[in-house]
Amino acid sequence: MDAIDNAVIWFNDWYGYVLIVLLVSAGLWWGVRTVIVQIRMLPDMARAIRETPPKAAGGTAQISAFRAFCISAASRVGTGNVAGVAVAITIGGPGAVFWMWVLAIIGGATAFVESTLGQLYKVRDGADYRGGPAYYLSRGIKNKRLGMVMALLFAVAITFTYGFVFNSVQSNSITAAVDLAIGSESAWVPYVIGGALATLTALVIFGGVHRISGVSQVVVPLMAIIYVGLALVIVVTNLSQLPGVIRDIVESAFGFREFVGGGVWAAIMQGMRRGLFSNEAGMGSTPNAAATAAVSHPAKQGLVQTLGVYFDTLVVCSATAFIILMSDPDYGSGVEGVQLTQTALAHHIGSWAGPLLAIILFFLAFSSVIGNYYYGETNIVFFTRRPWVLNVFRVAVIGFVFFGAIAKVSLVWNLADVFSSLMATVNIVGLFLIGGVAVALLSNYSVQRAKGLDPIFNRNDIPGLTGVECWDGTDPETIRDPLPESVLLK
Repeated sequence: MDAIDNAVIWFNDWYGYVLIVLLVSAGLWWGVRTVIVQIRMLPDMARAIRETPPKAAGGTAQISAFRAFCISAASRVGTGNVAGVAVAITIGGPGAVFWMWVLAIIGGATAFVESTLGQLYKVRDGADYRGGPAYYLSRGIKNKRLGMVMALLFAVAITFTYGFVFNSVQSNSITAAVDLAIGSESAWVPYVIGGALATLTALVIFGGVHRISGVSQVVVPLMAIIYVGLALVIVVTNLSQLPGVIRDIVESAFGFREFVGGGVWAAIMQGMRRGLFSNEAGMGSTPNAAATAAVSHPAKQGLVQTLGVYFDTLVVCSATAFIILMSDPDYGSGVEGVQLTQTALAHHIGSWAGPLLAIILFFLAFSSVIGNYYYGETNIVFFTRRPWVLNVFRVAVIGFVFFGAIAKVSLVWNLADVFSSLMATVNIVGLFLIGGVAVALLSNYSVQRAKGLDPIFNRNDIPGLTGVECWDGTDPETIRDPLPESVLLK
C-alpha cells in the first residue's frame, strides 16, 4: 500500500507542474481571445447575477443566475480556503498570496469560456437544465467519437473525485475541526459527527437540485459574510499593519526579501496551486453548476461564474491571508494548515476563536459536500437517467461522507489529485477545440449590449452551430422578437 501511495504522490508532484502550465496557458490564451473579458466586463457580471429567471411552462420557479452561482460557490468555498491558504503561506511565504491573486485574474477568462459553453450545450431536465463538460465535449466537438471518449473520461473522473473522495475529505475536515474545538479524544465522537453529517447530506441530496440550490443560497453567503466580516474587523483594528503586510506580500512575491520555503519559486508555485485549485477555473467543475441557470444568454452565466472566481480567491482566500499575516506568524513553529489559521484568530480575538472557526468550517465544508454531490449527479445522469442508478449513487455518497468522518483518507486524497488532474486536462484540451464558440457568443452578447438591448440568444444567431438542444426560442427566458440583421453574428 505504501508503494502505491508513494507512486501516486510522485505522479502528482510531477504532473502538477504540467497541469499548472496547461491552466495558465489556457487563461492567457482566452484572456487574449476575449480581450480580457474578466476585467473589462466587471459591471456586466454584477448586472447578470441579479437577473430574475422567468417561470417555467408549468409555472414553477427556475434556477436563477444567483442560485447557480451559489451551487458553484458551495463547492469552491470550503476548508481549502481556510486551511489551504495557510499551507501556501507556510511553504511559500506571504508572496504566495500575490500569485494567488494574479492566477485568479488569469483564470477568470477560462472560467468565462467553460461556463458559457456549459450554458450553451445544456439539456432540458424537466422544468430545469443540466450540463457541463461531459455535455459540451460530446455535443460540441465535430469528431463525435473523440468527443464521446473525452466526455466519458471527464464524467468518470469528476464523479469519483467530487462525488466520493472530495466529500470524504470535507467530512474528515469537519470532524477534525469539531474534535479540536471541543477538545475531546473519545473514539465515539467521529462516529456521531459522521452520522449527523450523513443524515444532513441525505436530507438535502434526496431533495433534488432546487433543495441543493436553496440550501447553498443561504449557507454560502451567510458563512462567507461572517468569515469575511471577521477578517474585515481584524484589518480595521490593525490598520496600521496593513501597509507593511501588503509590502511583505509584494516583496516576497518577487524575491526582494528572503522568506521561508525557498524564496520566489516557492511563492509562485504555492500561489499558483492555491489560486487555480481553489477557484477551479479550467478544472471543468463549475460549468456543471452554470448550466442549471435559466438565463437569456449563455454569456451571462459565463460572466457570473467569472465573478465566482474572484469571490473565492480575492475575497475568501484573501480573508484568511490577512488574518494570518496580521498575527505576525512564526513560520518555524511547526503550526500549519487550519491550526495556523486558528492560532492567528486566537491572537486577534481570543480563545473563543477555535469554536467559532469550527462552526464556520462546518458550514463551509457541508456546503461543499452538497455542491460536490451535485457535480457527480449531473455526470451520472449523463450516463443514464434510470432512477435506481441515481439512488445508488446517492447512497454511496452518503456512505463516503460517513467514511470520511471516521477514517484516514491520505491515499484516496492523493488518488483524487490524479483524477482531478485527468478531468482538468480533458477539459482544457476540449476548450482549445471548441472554445471559439464562447468567443462568438461573447461577440453576440456585446453587440446587443452596445445597442442598449438586454442580450437574448437564439441558436440561429450563430450560423452552423450544431449539437445545441436548447436556445431555440421556446424556452421562456429566450422568447423574443427576431433581432435585426445588424445584431446577428455573421
